[in-house]
Amino acid sequence: MMLLAGVAAIALAGCATNRTGALNADYSNLSGPQIQAGVADLSQRYAQDPRNKALGIHYAAALRAAGQTEPAVRVLENLVSVHQGDPEVGLAYAKALSAAGRFESALRVVDNAMNPVTPDWDALSVRGAILDQMGRPEEARQAYTQALLLAPQEARLHANLGLSYAMTGELVEAEAHLRQAAALPGATSKVRQNLALVLGLQGQFEAARMLYATELPPEEVKANMDYIRALLTQQDRWQAIRNDTPA
Repeated sequence: MMLLAGVAAIALAGCATNRTGALNADYSNLSGPQIQAGVADLSQRYAQDPRNKALGIHYAAALRAAGQTEPAVRVLENLVSVHQGDPEVGLAYAKALSAAGRFESALRVVDNAMNPVTPDWDALSVRGAILDQMGRPEEARQAYTQALLLAPQEARLHANLGLSYAMTGELVEAEAHLRQAAALPGATSKVRQNLALVLGLQGQFEAARMLYATELPPEEVKANMDYIRALLTQQDRWQAIRNDTPA
């Protein structure tokens, strides 16, 4: 069940002006069979050209979407050894480390990959996501806010900021930022599903159900609504949300 997807997933798609495009690899919105097909295809291509930076970044992103976090780390470790000092490879490596739960290492890598004078908004988003997973929300929100100064119309940044508030139980703030994200071009189904989750956690069950119904088949709508009601019975629901957020 892909709930609160976005913060730790650290999506790859985007259109920053200071990137070559190698990082525009997001497989998380695909279906399971599509992801598996992508992994199979990229695996064959990567085996023939393991030094190819863009190919390796795409392959690692597909592996992460398939839940194969350790193989993704190994792919990026190989790229780091070949493309030493490359900021795009470093950022992709940080994403892979974060997905594998190695947050301290991921934070060091992203800090080394990020230009402190002209930081990329995606790198700042990655940094924020890692800090959220480490239980450092104030620092995470500073990173997202700085990123929004560079890319104010980037839906993913507004969504990540909303999810950050959701993970600390500040649901009114979470809803406001997720609504802003959902209204922007480029908002994904995950953004709208996360908004539905936050609505449900505030007791707005019908609004949550209706929003889920626009995104998911009936059986998944029911599963998500059952999940929300189960969360509401847990005293440590915010930790449960954090743990359910794929890295």
